[in-house]
Amino acid sequence: MATVEKSVEVDVPVSTAYNQWTQFESFPEFMDGVESITQEGDTQTHWVVKVGGVRREFDTEIVQQTPDQIVSWRSTGGDTEGHTGRVTFEPLGPTTTRVNIELGWQPDGLTEKIGAALNFDQRQVDKSADDFKQFVESRGAETGAWRGDVGGSTTTG
Repeated sequence: MATVEKSVEVDVPVSTAYNQWTQFESFPEFMDGVESITQEGDTQTHWVVKVGGVRREFDTEIVQQTPDQIVSWRSTGGDTEGHTGRVTFEPLGPTTTRVNIELGWQPDGLTEKIGAALNFDQRQVDKSADDFKQFVESRGAETGAWRGDVGGSTTTG
């Protein structure tokens, strides 16, 4: 499995950074390679991505979500087996937050395996983290929020 990690400090309160991250449909505005994400329920999304010229569609389920702390998900079907994501939020002060991003997937085919070996995926995530920083800081406020708790199969909110 390929895994990439990136941390970025954003000059917004933890609630603003977290709230923006819960707006999956806005990911194409700052996440390189994401063409679209459709929210299909509180914990289900459908992703369309294009990485290294390879287009993939898959569904995910949010498996853990705690406001201002964590959002994590895993793929449940489609072109990409083993896609996982985990983002944690650390308040560094009243107006600064560290966002820790960890993405994992199973490279499929020669192109994706070579891309992972040459760290193309890491560079893409590095750029996306910087773009998220610019996106959320330039707006000054989140585009929306979902502050429900998700843990295991129980959802409230």
